[in-house]
Amino acid sequence: MQRTKSNSLSTLALQKFKKNFWGVFSFWFIVLCAFIAIFAYVLAPDNSQNANQMHLSIHSKKPGFSVKMLTIPSANEADQSFFDRIFFGTKNLDIEIPIEDYSFHNTTLKITPYTEGELIGISKDIPLDNFPKGTGKEEIEDKFIKNHSFILGTDKYGRDLLSRMLVGIRISFSIGFVAVFISLILGISLGAVAGYFGGKVDAAIMWLINVTWSIPTLLLVIAITLALNKGFWQVFVAVGLTMWVEVARVVRGQVLSVKQMQYVTAAKALGYSHFRIITRHILPNSLAPVIVISAANFAGAILIESGLSFLGIGAQPPMASWGAMIKDHYSYIILGKAYLAIIPGLGIMSLVMAFMLIGNALRDALDVKG
Repeated sequence: MQRTKSNSLSTLALQKFKKNFWGVFSFWFIVLCAFIAIFAYVLAPDNSQNANQMHLSIHSKKPGFSVKMLTIPSANEADQSFFDRIFFGTKNLDIEIPIEDYSFHNTTLKITPYTEGELIGISKDIPLDNFPKGTGKEEIEDKFIKNHSFILGTDKYGRDLLSRMLVGIRISFSIGFVAVFISLILGISLGAVAGYFGGKVDAAIMWLINVTWSIPTLLLVIAITLALNKGFWQVFVAVGLTMWVEVARVVRGQVLSVKQMQYVTAAKALGYSHFRIITRHILPNSLAPVIVISAANFAGAILIESGLSFLGIGAQPPMASWGAMIKDHYSYIILGKAYLAIIPGLGIMSLVMAFMLIGNALRDALDVKG
């Protein structure tokens, strides 16, 4: 017996989506970025919290820069669980010193710290007592003196730029998810109520939508952020509270159309509650455009957060944020080190473009008439 092909709308939409090269490519790119965001500290060369290990003597170095790094272990051990280290970074109490040369003299390790240009570094003597007891010279060379390469170079504070980029992707993903979640909760709820009940309820909600819509988005976000105080979660809430308007308008329009259908009339005749009719009969048949808007809102949230961080009212230092990284280094564009601002800029651009492309692919896939 031959299996019959499923012709459900979801199956047809999935088949159309799979045929869209840029949509599928964007989907896997976003999945890769999500994986990096979750395991950023496992992948980052600098796994300290916020990838904030500073070495001012090697600031603003070009991609591929290498230097010998001496690590002096701390006598105190940080109390951290395994999962805490993986997902939130290591509380690094060790001291790292970039060096040019070193030699052993009896009970001391003589080092020449790294210096730039023609300056000659002043030698320093480090007692071998700073290392664990019983550690020989060969073991010190093997464990505590290593050649450290910076694939993307270092920023103006001497931090590993690659590690900051990997950890910074968390901010962009988090702001997108939280802001879109808040906008969907508010937008779908208010839009469905306005479209279903109509009359004065519709007029009141539409008045609120129009007032919110008339205020410039960035200005409204800044006002909410300042009201809630500057910080990580405050930005998420502020962005979410400004993105619900478009969702509400689209949902309202869809509900106005769907509620005229015969199955809705039948549900009313059977005596079902308004809540059940809205949630089980109207909304499931109205959410296709909302999925597309959510992808665009995700991209918009990333851009808004980057703009706020650039203005200094987004994620606060030492937290890694792509927008803040551009702010710290935009002046380097005219100093011959433009890559310090261009690299995080390319990160923002690629992630936003991926969400816009997947939004376009979803729009085409969910277009039943097409």
